Amino acid sequence: MPIKASAKKEFRKALKRRVLNVTRAKAVKDATKKIQKLIVAGSKEDAAKLISAAYQAVDKAAKRGIIKKNTAARKKSRLMKLLNK
Repeated sequence: MPIKASAKKEFRKALKRRVLNVTRAKAVKDATKKIQKLIVAGSKEDAAKLISAAYQAVDKAAKRGIIKKNTAARKKSRLMKLLNK
C-alpha cells in the first residue's frame, strides 16, 4: 500500500481508471458476443442492426487505449466477415 499522500492519490486515480477501462472492455466483448449469437441463430438482419453499436464500442476502446488500433481494426473486420458469410 502507498505511504505518501501523492502515492495514495495516484492509487485512487488508478482504481477509478480501472473501473472505466473494465467497463469499456466489457462493452466490446458484450457487443461482439451478441452479434455472434444472432448470426449463429440465423437472424442476420438483427445482427446487422447491432453492428454499428459494436463498431462504436470497439472504436471507443481503441481511442482510450484499452485495445490497440490494429486490434480494433481486426475485430471490426472479423465481425463484418462473419456477418457477410
